[in-house]
Amino acid sequence: MNRRLLAGAVAVLAAVAVLPSDAAVPAAPRIGHLFVIELENKGYDTTFGATAPAYLARTLPSQGALLTQYYGTGHASLDNYVTQVSGQSANMYTQADCQQYIDVVPGVDVPDGNGQVLGQGCVYPASVKTLPDQLTAAGQTWHGYMEDLGADPAREKATCGNPGSPSGTGTKDPTQTATAKDQYAARHNPFAYFHSLLDGGACDRNVGPLPKLATDLQKVSTTAAFSWVTPDLCSDGHDEPCVDGRPGGLKSINDFLKEWVPRITSSPAFKKDGLLVITFDEADVSGDAGSCCSNPTGPNTPMPGITGAGGGRTGAVLLSPFIRPGTKTDVPYDHYSALRSYEDLLGIRTGGTDGKGHLGYAARSSITTFGRDVFRY
Repeated sequence: MNRRLLAGAVAVLAAVAVLPSDAAVPAAPRIGHLFVIELENKGYDTTFGATAPAYLARTLPSQGALLTQYYGTGHASLDNYVTQVSGQSANMYTQADCQQYIDVVPGVDVPDGNGQVLGQGCVYPASVKTLPDQLTAAGQTWHGYMEDLGADPAREKATCGNPGSPSGTGTKDPTQTATAKDQYAARHNPFAYFHSLLDGGACDRNVGPLPKLATDLQKVSTTAAFSWVTPDLCSDGHDEPCVDGRPGGLKSINDFLKEWVPRITSSPAFKKDGLLVITFDEADVSGDAGSCCSNPTGPNTPMPGITGAGGGRTGAVLLSPFIRPGTKTDVPYDHYSALRSYEDLLGIRTGGTDGKGHLGYAARSSITTFGRDVFRY
């Protein structure tokens, strides 16, 4: 190198050296393929404590980031699932897991700027938009993968998984209890509860049985920008023991994760620009109704946690090429934080309550999103 080039290089290095270490570095990377695995009903101490099964509690955190202060937003299951894809808060029907599959009525917007719908019921009007609606509007793809979906056509449709047609009189949901033939639960499939996805067939086109995920993961071109994975009532830890003889609980959770996490993380899409989020809908109902992040009650129920302010502390694990293995953060997050993070990480700038791509209560200015405490790249 001649002296002129050497002097120029030294000057550039000197200029860089005086910049802050994180100058011009965004708080989070641009994720091209985001995966969510949603598990059931476990509090942080049970799942990530010293006596928890090693794969979830230690192996996966050693490969990615452990969020020690991640909270559910309500009790019981369905209201948490609804929150994660729409930013809608609980009503008394979703808190009761919608035993009857009926429309939310009156289903009118609350004129407070928070994007909430007033009413009781299960299936939200077409005016309520979801993360999949945003992705479609932005020209991106999405899929839901449901274990055991369609195993018993008498219980639910083989596509979408809705347990009937919503009406004012209601359709009893036959998937509330597992059978030896079929352990799919509609209440753990958030996409079946929005007319914006039901009416035009988007749910039928994009939500199907879990085995299809293995096929879609083979190529970047067939892997959706957003993939949601719901295990069945045994594999997600909800039942213990299970009707098919499996142990359920944490043992079956670990068995499921050991099979599917490596499939996802070894896929070309994940290796390129992926993020996998593994979390729980809520902590054990009887043990924890705690919350974080100024969790709003909303207009339709006295308390989001039924007996308290939230869904309890569950924790979450995030894996990504953009995360330094062994990362641990105590920054508080909840399901609204996750939804806003997904919108930002996927680059969505459409359909939001705040005009910036954020839905419902995920649009609150106080929301903290996954940032430099999680991502190091």
